[in-house]
Amino acid sequence: MRQAGRYLPEYRALKATSSFLEMVRTPELAAEVTLQPLRRFALDAAIIFSDILVIPEALGQGYKFREAGGIAMDYRLESRNQLERLDPAGVQYRLAYVGQALERVKAALKGEQALLGFGGSPWTLGTYMLEGGSADEFERSKAVFYSDRDFFNRLMEKLTAALIEYFLMQIRAGADAIQIFDSWGGIVAGQDYEAASLRWIREIIRALPQGFPVILYAKGTPSQLTDQAFTGASVLGVDWTVDLGVVRRLVPGNVALQGNLDPVLMNTTPEIVRHETNRLLETMRGARGHIFNLGHGIMPQAKIECVEALVQAVTTWR
Repeated sequence: MRQAGRYLPEYRALKATSSFLEMVRTPELAAEVTLQPLRRFALDAAIIFSDILVIPEALGQGYKFREAGGIAMDYRLESRNQLERLDPAGVQYRLAYVGQALERVKAALKGEQALLGFGGSPWTLGTYMLEGGSADEFERSKAVFYSDRDFFNRLMEKLTAALIEYFLMQIRAGADAIQIFDSWGGIVAGQDYEAASLRWIREIIRALPQGFPVILYAKGTPSQLTDQAFTGASVLGVDWTVDLGVVRRLVPGNVALQGNLDPVLMNTTPEIVRHETNRLLETMRGARGHIFNLGHGIMPQAKIECVEALVQAVTTWR
């Protein structure tokens, strides 16, 4: 999950002189932000500082942040002409700055920690494109899925092709694993999750080098975990709403689990964090294939002393 962010004073200092998008698009700054948490905490891996919406931007649909919060795309994807103008060819060149940031971080890590690349799922990216930005009910995305499947599938095909090229570029730049974020997978009706999202994720994983580690995180999809386990992903990221020990018994043993401490706990006290971290670790005692992580990205309100308590609890647990 996301490691960098506003909870770190060094990030806030950098943000005071460079906007979020400037940091994403500047390899030196993206690399610096990626490395900031590793200088403070004994983490096992770094996840590159970027944004899932660089893919729509590279296709031709830019984005920005609304003053009141949330994302605004440059336009809402509505017409067939707009759809056909989206160009997945050459995404790796338009997003070369991400590869350059990965190369910088890879060199800085010197093989001592793993490096993760990432991107959004086609469905999750598509919701921003179809809604014109952040949304509450995702009415238009669902309406297009149900009423104009040809339009929807064409958009998914373009996003899938772009993501395959993007992930292959990240792998060449040094990523040791790729994490796919299906952040809005949980808004799809259960019986439609395969057609709306999972089939496209499966196609992406098939196109990557055989056996390359892929972490699939789909927020709010507990009933889909078994199906996700058969996508070819090596690891399933699990949100904080489910019992990880129960999931371990349901998911095949050859698929590892990542998660799933509630990120809000990072806003409380070190004592609470230590207690809840140890409780989660106990539920996984004796189980193979567990990557301890939060169940979603770290929040801006997180306290550094709570992050320190979490890392200490995990690294000293026996």
